[in-house]
Amino acid sequence: MRILLIAGGWSDERQVSLAGAASIEAALHRLGHDVVLFDLGDSLTKLVQTIGDVDFAFLNLHGAPGEDGLVQAVLDRLGCPYQGSGPAGSMLALNKAAAKSLFVLHHVSTPPWVFLPGEPAPDWSCPFGPPYVVKPNLGGSSLGIEVVQKSGELLAAVRRILAQGREVLVEQYQPGVEVTCAVLGAEPLPLILIRPGEGSCIFDYQSKYIPGRAEEICPAPLPQDVSRGIQAMALHAHRILGLSGYSRADFILHEGQAYLLEVNTLPGMTSTSLLPQAAAVHGLDFDHLVARLIELAVR
Repeated sequence: MRILLIAGGWSDERQVSLAGAASIEAALHRLGHDVVLFDLGDSLTKLVQTIGDVDFAFLNLHGAPGEDGLVQAVLDRLGCPYQGSGPAGSMLALNKAAAKSLFVLHHVSTPPWVFLPGEPAPDWSCPFGPPYVVKPNLGGSSLGIEVVQKSGELLAAVRRILAQGREVLVEQYQPGVEVTCAVLGAEPLPLILIRPGEGSCIFDYQSKYIPGRAEEICPAPLPQDVSRGIQAMALHAHRILGLSGYSRADFILHEGQAYLLEVNTLPGMTSTSLLPQAAAVHGLDFDHLVARLIELAVR
């Protein structure tokens, strides 16, 4: 097939997107495909003009555009197939407040939170106590995330994100072990247990993308019933959001209770990314993972 590999974009996750695209491009060539690498940059017009010359689009975009469903909507209108979820599921998963609202409706445990689309009222106070996790409501790779230990420091952290023109999600910090579970097709993959690097209490941007900054153990050394419960939650969340193809759900495990943090519709595909690690333990090397994602989309 002639495949358009779409990467880049204009989010602050642009460089991660391009790094993953290099690995995907090499795999697609090894699989025998004709690959056109397209750096989206800021040109949606050029993307529309390019679609007519390809058979399939492989997306490796993070944040918005890409995980917000915009590019998927354009591809749908032009009749070009692509891997992963459609516009609606992508948008719901990227919007943390919307996704968490759906999780609660379907009785999936997630930490308490409050959504702040703008400057809170002068008499505003958080409905739960510290510590807090303050993060952009849209976006990923743990960019812009802060752990705030004291109530008096919360508003300043909120304002730092609002000053960037972003909505804010304030979440109650849950101490515990970080675990992630990918779904491929309709099957959850082996869990990965994550121990952040020294000096960090969360799996932050540096831990995710700098080799050796975090310990990632797959399969996770957890009791079988706990692992199966988290896998079931990941698959349930995948279905709640109406996703397809694949996703990756991130959890905090605290005293045997798993709390779902968020779901990623276009998981990272760099050499240090979590999805390829889980797929490898499942028996799929990187090339076969890429082939499987295309197969699921075409099917």
